[in-house]
Amino acid sequence: MVELLVVKAKVREMCGDMSVSSDFADVLNERVNQLVTKAIWRAKENGRRTVMGRDI
Repeated sequence: MVELLVVKAKVREMCGDMSVSSDFADVLNERVNQLVTKAIWRAKENGRRTVMGRDI
């Protein structure tokens, strides 16, 4: 299982009066993990140890 990076309560809060399905936060979390992993790879490929916004 992938480590949880998103806070489910904050996601529900942001959605306001919209209903949030039980799997939404899990799918969002997976997507965030993919973005971070890709950003780490890009930083390393560019010889940096700092992940920057431009890596996304």
